[in-house]
Amino acid sequence: MKKKTIKKIYPKGVDLLRDPLLNKGTAFTQKEREALGLLGFLPARVNSMKNQVMRVMDNIRGKSTALEKYVYLTALHDRNKTLFYRVLIDHLEEVMPIVYTPTVGQACLEYGHIFRSSTQGLFLTAQHKGRMRKILKQWPLKDVRVIVVTDGERILGLGDLGVDGMGIPVGKLMLYTACAGIHPEQCLPVTLDVGTNNEALLKDPMYIGITDRRLRGKAYDDLIEEFVTAAREVFPHVLIQFEDFANENAFRLLAKYRDRACMFNDDIQGTASVALAGLYSAAMIQGGLNTDQSQRSGDWGRPNYYFGKEIKSSVGRLKDQKILFVGAGEAGLGIGELIVAAMKREGLSEIEARRRCLFVDSKGLVISSRTDLTERKRAFAFDGSGAADCLGAIELVKPTALFGTSGQQGIFTKAVLEAMARINPRPIIFAMSNPNSRSECTASEAYEFTQGQAIFASGSPFAPVNYGGKLLKPGQSNNAYIFPGMGLGITTCHIKHVTDEMFFVAAKTLAELVTEEDFKSGTLYPPLNQIRKVSLAIAEAIASVAYQQKLAGKPRPKNLRAYLQSQMYEPLYVPYV
Repeated sequence: MKKKTIKKIYPKGVDLLRDPLLNKGTAFTQKEREALGLLGFLPARVNSMKNQVMRVMDNIRGKSTALEKYVYLTALHDRNKTLFYRVLIDHLEEVMPIVYTPTVGQACLEYGHIFRSSTQGLFLTAQHKGRMRKILKQWPLKDVRVIVVTDGERILGLGDLGVDGMGIPVGKLMLYTACAGIHPEQCLPVTLDVGTNNEALLKDPMYIGITDRRLRGKAYDDLIEEFVTAAREVFPHVLIQFEDFANENAFRLLAKYRDRACMFNDDIQGTASVALAGLYSAAMIQGGLNTDQSQRSGDWGRPNYYFGKEIKSSVGRLKDQKILFVGAGEAGLGIGELIVAAMKREGLSEIEARRRCLFVDSKGLVISSRTDLTERKRAFAFDGSGAADCLGAIELVKPTALFGTSGQQGIFTKAVLEAMARINPRPIIFAMSNPNSRSECTASEAYEFTQGQAIFASGSPFAPVNYGGKLLKPGQSNNAYIFPGMGLGITTCHIKHVTDEMFFVAAKTLAELVTEEDFKSGTLYPPLNQIRKVSLAIAEAIASVAYQQKLAGKPRPKNLRAYLQSQMYEPLYVPYV
């Protein structure tokens, strides 16, 4: 009788079952159970992964609340990552809203109360000053390629949640793996626990972070500096994604580190890129789907093949748009800057482009005569009379598109939406604040109050709306269309710095992948079930930019797309015996 052989050294028995990267649960074969000390630890029947996925989905669908589903899936992630990612990839449209927006917002609000695992990532505090490098080296997985880090001060539209914001880095990295195939071994969530100014959390006995007020000034900057330096030393090829930092720190830290490290801020740059892609698509619908070659933008009119057939570029032009942003924080200003850059590519001057991007903040329309403006707001200041609110600004400047990044639920009122529809035959309405409880309006409100004419997208998903006998499918302006593909290209090709050009190219690539069928359904983005193909297209596009700019640390493969695809993780069980 031929003796069984173990292909490599694995943990045995309970230790193997407790390793989430190696555990197969009931899918361990009989030979594996015998060779690896698992006899008796599992029920007798060997299940296929397909059967395991069915069981998981039955459990999810049997739970009554989204938060219960989140807790269940998080537990699965902590015990069997391969199965978790198979479920997430195969049922992305159903499961992604549970592990990320909108449910992750509720999970962060209750994070201390539902906390179960202390091994999902690292919690670093000011008490660790001088020891960051040592702590990072203790992380058991040594080939970390992506770190998502937050200090929890501006979690989604929910504000200061302190370390309870850890749900965001964990969720983002789940999407890096599911949407772009970055191996879970290469992902590290980090929360910098620098205290919180949230009084409710400070008084909550279930809060799991430091019960001090937020660290500020030089001590805060020194902590960030030590973290970034240590992360780059311990993980030489790491991409650091800054996530949900408050406005005062987000822009400042991006400016400080963007040329020193491989990093970006997803709230500023990722949001801008996905919004720009949606605006290109909306402009096509607004213009009656004019796909004439003259409407394509030069070098970006190349054919794409990621959906099994040639898709020619039909990306719309922006220079006739006038956009009013409600909310002048990092998301809104980041979108504005990228749109200005895109308009300049279409021949507008800097001044002309900025005149077409206007902002409303908590004090009304941002105008040049105001004395309270930051430098970034002043760059977009309207040189004219003011308006006290969103409706007044619409009547004054007559925008073609309305972008909400305010985090204020319902600020796009019936009067606001009716005004946009009166001014425009097809008004563009983007209610981008997350989660749904902070959305500026719902999809049904946007369609109802514009008589079905709105070209609508939101940050968190809304269900399709039946209006006038027609099923209207809202677009979801989700950063998951952008950052996973960016991460795949950056980490696979060892890109040294992340440039604005890459985010522009990512937006253009995403917009070019929207098909005529998508347009007819009213949506502005490709279907989520195609997102791994979208991520591959974006990875190839931004890697090409990196090679042109000599920012890639690896020689260019002969077939760049095939090489990138070969590096994408696929969650399948491998035989151990």
